[in-house]
Amino acid sequence: MSAKKILLIDDEHDILEILSYNLTKEGYEVFTCDNGTEGIELATKVHPDLILLDVMMPEKDGIETCQDLRKIKELQNTLIVFLSARGEEFSQLAGYQAGGNDYVVKVIKPKVLISKINALLQLTTKPDEASKVLQVGDMVIDRDNFRVTKEGKLFLLPKKEFDLLSLLASNTQKVFKREEILEKVWGNDVIVGERTIDVHIRRLREKLGDQSIQTLKGIGYKLMV
Repeated sequence: MSAKKILLIDDEHDILEILSYNLTKEGYEVFTCDNGTEGIELATKVHPDLILLDVMMPEKDGIETCQDLRKIKELQNTLIVFLSARGEEFSQLAGYQAGGNDYVVKVIKPKVLISKINALLQLTTKPDEASKVLQVGDMVIDRDNFRVTKEGKLFLLPKKEFDLLSLLASNTQKVFKREEILEKVWGNDVIVGERTIDVHIRRLREKLGDQSIQTLKGIGYKLMV
């Protein structure tokens, strides 16, 4: 099996060097660049499995870079993890709203970051679910091709949004508790903020309709048929 590809985009060359060294030792194929424009060009060439993206960069910042990456069809399902010194809630929300899958605040130890990356990439492979096509009302979820259609309209969702929607669609009679969603979509080894689920639910509602997902306060979420 070929090595997973990781693209590092950061204007701090020390960080690029340290992370590149550690990720290569872990068995990943690593690509690096120090600005968003070059990062987009490189991503379209190598089609990485995961992009580690700094937020504060000159010319094109990480938020804008992420938005541009999500417009590229071949990169719709690429995992994008923000790595930033900015830990404010509004900065993290901006990262998720731009299409990021996770947001990591610097400074983080390389081994901890690699464990997070390992967990994220492991979650992308679910052979027991990948061959299924789910239909919920007028919505069809194709897990083989990561495609969602509703009323004939095609939606290419970021990976975590797709995984969350697939989980809710797997049992429309069930209310999925927040703890279960975190475990099955993000994994026990991945630490995410408390607002992560809320942000992803809001983004799904914006795309699929406000009535598509029901919130049961203090409990969790349920996909409406």
